[in-house]
Amino acid sequence: MELIALQTFVAVVDEGGILAASRQLNTVQSNVTSRIHRLEEELGCALFFRKGRGLELAPAGRVLLDYARRMVLLARQTSDAVRQVGISAGELRIGSMETIAALYLPKALRALKATHTQLALRVLTDTSSALTEKVLDHKLECALVAGPIVHPDIEFDVLIIEELVQIHAVGTDPVLQPLIVFREGCAYRARALAWQRATGHAVADAMTFGTLEGILGCVAAGLGWALMPRRVVEQSPHVADLVIVAIPDTFSRVPIGVIYLREAPAMAALKTLKESVILTAQAL
Repeated sequence: MELIALQTFVAVVDEGGILAASRQLNTVQSNVTSRIHRLEEELGCALFFRKGRGLELAPAGRVLLDYARRMVLLARQTSDAVRQVGISAGELRIGSMETIAALYLPKALRALKATHTQLALRVLTDTSSALTEKVLDHKLECALVAGPIVHPDIEFDVLIIEELVQIHAVGTDPVLQPLIVFREGCAYRARALAWQRATGHAVADAMTFGTLEGILGCVAAGLGWALMPRRVVEQSPHVADLVIVAIPDTFSRVPIGVIYLREAPAMAALKTLKESVILTAQAL
């Protein structure tokens, strides 16, 4: 079973079709099709069903997908481990919550590039829940998320403790306003909803936004209240228009850390990333 065939199979699944996979792999469609056909012949079963103009995984394809992801990841990690003997090379796919990316990643990534000069970095922002799934699916080597994260296949190394504060616009009463939160899957969203229930806000509904700047801007405009990391609020251009209120530790103290697969081999770059995030937080 050739590695290139497995890589092609995973690309077809992730990209949603032959054409998109060929673009991602920088090859022609016929090469993708032939690799899939050879893989099906070798395994003696169909991996995809035709569904309209698209493809749908057959039962055998669903079984193969997890193994294929593991084998592709292991091949990449093996290559990276060998190349890191004496030099800093390879690829590190990093996931991050948007707030963490805004606060800590710029300096941390600069430190990574300075220490690991030939390292290729790939960064993706999403919610803690979505990033955890991507690590489990071998789509990311690691992710910076809000915890705690408890999973038998995941390691969660706490790096810092973030303080959440309640914010609302100057001259407004948050009790009479809706909560403004990130989309489903965000750890801060869960804390905010719990705080809303605990304080018995008169307005129990919530508005959902996808970006950090969107939430801060709407709160500053008097459209609602939110829970945000104190560091984010204090560095925001909207800070003069906001009232910052401390809340109890039960709701405010959030562990921020890096997650990665327990079975994954140690990576020097991951160690550098963790150290850089800690140093960046201490400097703020």
